[in-house]
Amino acid sequence: MTDADRPLPFPLPARFSWAEPGLLRLYRWRYLRFATVGASGTVVNMLMLLLMQEWVLAGLSDPAQRLSWGLGCAIAVATLNNFAWNSLWTWADRLATGEVQALGVNATTAARLLKYALASWLGILIQYVLTLWLSQHMHYLVANVLSIVVASISNYLTNDWWTFRRQPPAA
Repeated sequence: MTDADRPLPFPLPARFSWAEPGLLRLYRWRYLRFATVGASGTVVNMLMLLLMQEWVLAGLSDPAQRLSWGLGCAIAVATLNNFAWNSLWTWADRLATGEVQALGVNATTAARLLKYALASWLGILIQYVLTLWLSQHMHYLVANVLSIVVASISNYLTNDWWTFRRQPPAA
């Protein structure tokens, strides 16, 4: 199934059927799916960071250490969230070989997760360093959102090119 043949991932109420052609065109753009997954990852990241900063690590008296640990946890959980949704939705057409699930507890998924993590290392590094730097000048949550936006560009390009590369047709 190509992107052009793929239906919307959700049913539209009848009163919004007029919007279906436009939504189908938008849905076919892989980057919009990636951005939607990224938005969910941003929510996961922000909630984890808030949870770690304000409750889990509240006993750490050094704010810089608390932010470093909290940010590391937030990035790790958001990365797993994004890997799962990108496998199941954004690049599902490239993983639909029939031989293996898009996401499962198997060696193929583990290898793809490793590639995803390696491909995302630059974006993670950008987000981490930029958040730490910007948080010296603004609230840490605002700094984190701005850093995520910058890092998302490298994440999309490296994952599209390497992690979820289109496989050549079988001979």
